[in-house]
Amino acid sequence: MTVFNSERLETKLFQLDRKRMAEGWYSDVYFRNIARILTQLSKEGYKFKEQDIGNIEVEMQIFPRRQPFCIVGGVDEALAILKTATGYKDETGKFINTAENLDIEACYDGEKAYYKGNPHHVDPVLKIRGRYRDFSILETPILGSLTEASRIATNVYQVMVAARGKDILFFPARFTHYKSQAMHGYAYSLGVNAYNYEYGTNTQRFISTDEQGAWWGGKGGGTISHSYVASFLGDTAESMLQFCRLMPLEVNRIALVDFDNDCVNTSLIVLKAMFDKYLQLKNAGDEEEAKKYKLFGVRPDNSSSLRDKSVEPLGKKELDNGVNARLVFKLRKALDNAYHDWDLQPADLKLAEQYCQEVKIIATGGFNPEKIDQFESSQVPVDIYGVGSWLLSNCSLTGTKNDFTADVVKVKVDGEWVEMAKVGRSAADNANLKPIDLADIN
Repeated sequence: MTVFNSERLETKLFQLDRKRMAEGWYSDVYFRNIARILTQLSKEGYKFKEQDIGNIEVEMQIFPRRQPFCIVGGVDEALAILKTATGYKDETGKFINTAENLDIEACYDGEKAYYKGNPHHVDPVLKIRGRYRDFSILETPILGSLTEASRIATNVYQVMVAARGKDILFFPARFTHYKSQAMHGYAYSLGVNAYNYEYGTNTQRFISTDEQGAWWGGKGGGTISHSYVASFLGDTAESMLQFCRLMPLEVNRIALVDFDNDCVNTSLIVLKAMFDKYLQLKNAGDEEEAKKYKLFGVRPDNSSSLRDKSVEPLGKKELDNGVNARLVFKLRKALDNAYHDWDLQPADLKLAEQYCQEVKIIATGGFNPEKIDQFESSQVPVDIYGVGSWLLSNCSLTGTKNDFTADVVKVKVDGEWVEMAKVGRSAADNANLKPIDLADIN
């Protein structure tokens, strides 16, 4: 359940392999060993210090270790795993689900969980009490679900902070296995919503594939690729005119303008070609058709190994190459003033000025929080950022490492819960934890 809408994701969305999940197929083997040993001890009636070890009940807490905090994701999937695969096989090999016997507390997806480096003072996002052998093998997939969703949600949140709430296009689909897209898109949604929730903004969510929106109802969007421009023999303007003519109006007209590594000149050619068609249709009284040729934005996506033709060299590669501040400033100025060089009737001047100055700049290619923050601090006129591979980053050097830890912190002895954590860990509380009834999860 997200903290933003109080709705929990349905179990069917996760497409869980219940049979193999319950058999430990997705678990580190040592957890299967644990379940096997405890089951056998239960059959033997084994006791240690007068305790029925085979049926020992434990309290496990699961918490993140990303400083100073992470945006929590993956809780609903963790609960779905517990509901679906908690239990044991009877003597006939039939799986007996015992999820109803678990006592669970969990926080919501989208909440912040803090970690300040002290493992005795953590924010558990999930607590599980129950017979350990029934859910011991589920630790690996649960931690994996929490870790990846939370990492990406937090990465997105960090990018949002750097961008001061400007729209962020989610472009990492090509950098991961396609089966991960739904979870990644959901995590992106959590990161955007967490920023909006905290800062009182209304930043929109933009994904590139339909699968990325499968868990929350989003739909993929986009315009053209370099390969599409190549299909028009490298003529960006003609490729955009045909795009505008044939694509439905609800699709934003965004021109990819770096095919010739000459973003300013290409943008001006596209801008003029589209305005001419826009003005022609508007003057003919065909307002609806004219809207098809309203240029929403231009997208420079220069390679980091190339210097755009419009950028004079300064001798420093990081200042010259790729999508840099000087390029964007030049592009904004050129767009805003393009109409001055057009042969226009006086009555059309105001319309042309508005058309040019409403065109947005969507910057993509090699962006991360540091670069975005530099752009924003320098008031570089970017309207929207597109970010790809960095959003999947998992590295201690970049501060994106986001692992979760599960510890048994208590065991039940003679009907009483007794502290039982390894040295260096202890039971902790989180005010955001709420009781969960797995029977309520569809």
